Amino acid sequence: MSDAVPSLQAIVPAGGAGTRLWPVSRTSHPKFLLDLTGTGRSLLQQTYDRLVPLVGPGGVNVVTGVRHRDAVAAQLPELGEANLVAEPGPRDSMPAIGLMTALIARRDPDAIVASFAADHLVAGAEEFADAVRQAAAAAAAGYVTTIGIAPTAPSTAYGYIESGAALEGVPGAPDGSVVTRFVEKPDLDSAREYLASGRFRWNAGMFVARADVLLEHLSHQQPRMREGLDVIADAWDGPARAATLDEVWPTLTKIAIDHAIAEPVAAVGGIAIVPGTFGWTDVGDFAAVAEVLSGTEGRTAALGDPALVASVRSSGLVVTDRRTVSVLGVEDVVVVDTPDAVLVTTTTHAQEVKSLVAHWRDAGRDDLL
Repeated sequence: MSDAVPSLQAIVPAGGAGTRLWPVSRTSHPKFLLDLTGTGRSLLQQTYDRLVPLVGPGGVNVVTGVRHRDAVAAQLPELGEANLVAEPGPRDSMPAIGLMTALIARRDPDAIVASFAADHLVAGAEEFADAVRQAAAAAAAGYVTTIGIAPTAPSTAYGYIESGAALEGVPGAPDGSVVTRFVEKPDLDSAREYLASGRFRWNAGMFVARADVLLEHLSHQQPRMREGLDVIADAWDGPARAATLDEVWPTLTKIAIDHAIAEPVAAVGGIAIVPGTFGWTDVGDFAAVAEVLSGTEGRTAALGDPALVASVRSSGLVVTDRRTVSVLGVEDVVVVDTPDAVLVTTTTHAQEVKSLVAHWRDAGRDDLL
């Protein structure tokens, strides 16, 4: 494609259960497979749609769990056999991204890989494309590059990235700078300080790097993982693929790319950041879903069949496609109606929904998970 970034390959880790979106999101049909925007396209499909113009139809690679492989293939029939990897079990993002990077490097030693979550939303295609192009330019210069989101509030739900000096000698990334540090989800006072300083951006988990650079960092930071991934990748195109994957995969350290690569490499100046000026949300709970669907406060958003929802002097979110739901005089309510479970909470408590999943798990109700 004429607009595609040369040598760029996108990696989409598609995992996680999205427990804050229970009972809509389940282990058998998790968040990334859901249409949470009412557009008719799941979060995974929307991720694919925005990446194809940058990498071409053969440049999107998805790593998912064995139990979700068929569902991913059904939602993305355009994916080739080599572009869809099923991991035997969840090991967090670093093994998933690392394996796909190792496989891509064997197909194209000069490849630049770019990892994007399967279950986030982005608004502003041109701004997103500009950020990816700048990140790819910084990656070509040897940096592991992240795209940081401008914080709109002192959120304690996201990690933060502090930027330092401007990049030098990278003309394709005029807005880039060197990362000083990554910070875990802060307390509210710290988040306010970060916002006021103007030096911090939200960590959206977007990373771009030359495949060889990422694998070399992995050799230094997680040598046993690098060795294991090489063993799997070397066996990938032969008859021993399944046996090797089943044997080696469980031995890999369960760790996120943030902890495995980003944090330690930032400490020695090897991480760059470019600003993302596009709209972004991780759609992490029902409050976020309500905001995406309504766009304003003070009204009730509906997901599913809006003809089944009646709202009078109320605000929040109703999710239903099977029976009528009526809300009267309730502010910031969340009602989620599914065939086997009903959730009633508020947008204020939306982050705590995962505690209900833990409750039903402890109660032995695996049928609800």
